[in-house]
Amino acid sequence: MELITGENDKGRRLDRILRKALPDHPLPLIHRLLRQGQVLVNGKPAKANDRIDSGAAVSIPIKDTPKPAKTPRSLPLPEIIWKGSGLIAVNKPPLLAVHGYGSLDDMVRNFLAEKLPPSLSFKPGPLHRLDKPSSGIVIFSTNIEGARLFSSLMRERKVHKTYLAIVEGKIDKEEIWEDRLARDSEKKKSFVSKSESDDGKTAITKIRPVAQEGNYSLVMAEIVTGRTHQIRAQAASHGHPLAGDRKYGSQHDSHVDSNGMGGFFLHAWKIEFLENKIEAPLPLQFKEKIKALFSNVNTDRFSD
Repeated sequence: MELITGENDKGRRLDRILRKALPDHPLPLIHRLLRQGQVLVNGKPAKANDRIDSGAAVSIPIKDTPKPAKTPRSLPLPEIIWKGSGLIAVNKPPLLAVHGYGSLDDMVRNFLAEKLPPSLSFKPGPLHRLDKPSSGIVIFSTNIEGARLFSSLMRERKVHKTYLAIVEGKIDKEEIWEDRLARDSEKKKSFVSKSESDDGKTAITKIRPVAQEGNYSLVMAEIVTGRTHQIRAQAASHGHPLAGDRKYGSQHDSHVDSNGMGGFFLHAWKIEFLENKIEAPLPLQFKEKIKALFSNVNTDRFSD
């Protein structure tokens, strides 16, 4: 089998390129062929840790097994709200999974399939998480440099994310929630822990109130850290679960609109990094819920 590297493979280790390019072949087999000198790059034996240039011809003595054709899927175009160098921002609707069959990831890859140069090891993909019931901004990479840049900024906490949320109870002043958050993998649930013996990590969320009425508050939640279910778990622990989030203790039924949309209301409204400031308009059902609960809130401020 002969493979040709693309621009997004440039500078990557050979073994990592092959691991991505040949997912249906055992990794021990690939490493054995590398050790035996049977993998050639431009006609010469290559090592696993060799950095490969674009346009290189990689020969490996493995048969190219054709995959059965998949039934074509008709996937809608994602709502792309921002484009940058190697990155795009997509406004995810609520109740659409980010990963899996028929997910937002599938939609974006389907949309970009004919727009990106071929690559053995790079595939466009989401660079951070967003729960299925949540809506709002998801950043995708369109080349390896964009992926590396955004991942680096995330590690350095130079990406600032602000969410809008409807929570139970009254929040009428700014708060900073700082907790130790641990994960129960069996229940797929995060929880605030007081123990130093578990694998908990610091979670920090800044809360700014927008409106209060009855037993509900509309808040902006800026996450300083990025833990799984961070806002949901911390809100519940501080006595303000997301309205309709039964998994984290809400006593209210999940909201369901005329289109059958349900779940809690959490929207990734704004992301800021470097010189970029990206805002995602609220989905219609979120705007309608704000108007129904908070008579003095102009939702247009969240729709530009």
